[in-house]
Amino acid sequence: MNPQRSSPARSSPAPSSPARSSSPDLPGGVWVAADAIRLAYSRASGPGGQNVNKVNTKAELWVKLADLRGIAPDALARLAVNAATYLTIDGEIHLTASTERSQAQNRKEIFDKLRNLILLALVRPKRRHKTRPTRASRRRRLDEKRHRGEIKSSRSTTEE
Repeated sequence: MNPQRSSPARSSPAPSSPARSSSPDLPGGVWVAADAIRLAYSRASGPGGQNVNKVNTKAELWVKLADLRGIAPDALARLAVNAATYLTIDGEIHLTASTERSQAQNRKEIFDKLRNLILLALVRPKRRHKTRPTRASRRRRLDEKRHRGEIKSSRSTTEE
């Protein structure tokens, strides 16, 4: 084989963006640079014996809405509305998880929460079409109102 000629099978693929390849797996083509995500771990509260007192199992995640890439502006607006309870003043989504006993499981849980928020935002709500009540439904409603009125008027007693 000629050493100067390289076969296509041997050539390396085009390098992908390093930030995108190291970012968490997010749905719908949405990605965020790994350095745009802040993770912190601390001791969780509540019962758990010595594990709670010694191990930093609570996981916290911060990511700015502006750092999310590959998301349409209307979906980003829906994400801001859906994640309103998790938004900080700086426009960061702040998620926490401390229900599991291990740090890795809590980290997985906060990334699952982020994925679910993004999935919810990517779904476009169906547009509502105005409808009018049918003639029969209007007639039934008025008949029912008349019937209820007759029942109530028959309850009253006339005193003389």
